[in-house]
Amino acid sequence: MKISLPYGKDGELTAEINDAISTSFLEANDVAIGNPVEVIEQAMNNPCKSGTLAQFLSDARNLLIIVNDATRPTPTKTVMDVIWDDIKNRGIKVNFIIATGAHRGPTEEEYIQIFGSHYENIKDKIIVHDAKKDEEMIFLGKSSNGTEMYVHKAGVNAHKIIIIGSVEPHYFAGYTGGRKSFLPGIAGYKTIEQNHKLALMPQASALALKGNPVHEDMIDALKTVEKEIFSIMTVLDKNHKIYAVTAGDIHASFEAAIDRANEVFAVSIKKKADIVVSVVKFPADIDLYQAQKGIDNGKLALKEGGILILVAKCRCGIGGKAFADLLSSCDSPKEVLDTIEKGYKLGYHKAAKMAEIGLWAEMWGVTDIEPDTLEKLFIKPFNSLQNALDAAIKQKGGNADILFLMDGSLTVPMVK
Repeated sequence: MKISLPYGKDGELTAEINDAISTSFLEANDVAIGNPVEVIEQAMNNPCKSGTLAQFLSDARNLLIIVNDATRPTPTKTVMDVIWDDIKNRGIKVNFIIATGAHRGPTEEEYIQIFGSHYENIKDKIIVHDAKKDEEMIFLGKSSNGTEMYVHKAGVNAHKIIIIGSVEPHYFAGYTGGRKSFLPGIAGYKTIEQNHKLALMPQASALALKGNPVHEDMIDALKTVEKEIFSIMTVLDKNHKIYAVTAGDIHASFEAAIDRANEVFAVSIKKKADIVVSVVKFPADIDLYQAQKGIDNGKLALKEGGILILVAKCRCGIGGKAFADLLSSCDSPKEVLDTIEKGYKLGYHKAAKMAEIGLWAEMWGVTDIEPDTLEKLFIKPFNSLQNALDAAIKQKGGNADILFLMDGSLTVPMVK
């Protein structure tokens, strides 16, 4: 059997497996795709618990549009194709802010990825959020958990706000979208750090909202942002085409999008596998910090004592420094967890999730990261997909079963 897996933006990796090996491929569910413009327009005309976008804009003095950075496949430019003429023709002062959270700002190529042909006309209106610039943050109050809500001044000073986001499973916030545009999107570093520390709790997991301390803290902290918000949430299919769009009230549109996201990304499996190959597609393969989501989702389909092979280009290397420094400074996954108990820094939640898997399974990787660097992070490096599969089959035996998780950063396997 010949295997072909996506790698990077346009590349692929290939390998061959003996037909006698039990092999399965897990993809997001197939859903019917309509005309993207019509789907967006329908959402605009039927907002959730809100007036229409035109009504929202009718008395706007100025407007801030919050958009995702290039680590998300959010079809921002397609949404703008539909709504931008209506906004610009009203003579409203408009700024955009890229909700980087604690990520870096975009490259020139990534600006085009986000905004498409609109970029040339709006580039002087774009603010890139930098969570570490304390002078740009304004304190709004505390959540009931004690998270101090520092938000970019652009979000505080705007009369009204539009959010363009996407909803898909998230390994500790339950789902992306909605409230995440503010926290972590345009929140201060201290705020993000305090919120993400809650990711260490076991209730913080994919598809979980009720009882999820990260989500509940985000919702609570968002109450300090007293602004009129019109939210546009997209749900994509496994090929990153628009499946559904919801709009209107930030909470109602988010909740409506969750049902549609589950239709795509919550996938049933009958049993766990000895070997799971988790493929992280572009753009989530930007670095290991983001691609780690493929490890966390892949573990849900892996037997105890199994081998999880991450396939992700990691175009920009490791990404977050804190989690990598912690992992590479420890001799075992247990030491990582013991160190985190002594004190938390932003990024340690990522190290904790990886270390927890390292206690009961092996993590291997086919990436562009230097082998010596990857090995220090408790991920065994391989220079080809073929070599990784051959070694895994040799170790687990000819009776081992292999599951290929074809979009590991988004697809959530559920044993039923």
